[in-house]
Amino acid sequence: MRAIVQVNVNDNNVEQALRVLKKKMQREGLFREMKERRHFEKNSEKKKRTMAEAVRRARKDERKRREKQGF
Repeated sequence: MRAIVQVNVNDNNVEQALRVLKKKMQREGLFREMKERRHFEKNSEKKKRTMAEAVRRARKDERKRREKQGF
C-alpha cells in the first residue's frame, strides 16, 4: 500500500497543483504501478521483467562508469 499523495491548491492555481501532483506521482512510481496493474502478470512474466530491468540498469551503470574513465 502506497502513501497518499496530497497537494495543496493555492490561490485557485489548479495548473500548478496538477504539475506538482504529476511530479510527486512520478517520483513515487505510481504511474508505473498503475500501468503494471492494468493486466494480471504471471509470476514468470514478472520475474522476466524484473531481470530485464536489472540487466538494463547494470548496462547503464557500466556505460556511465566507462564514460568517467574515458573509454
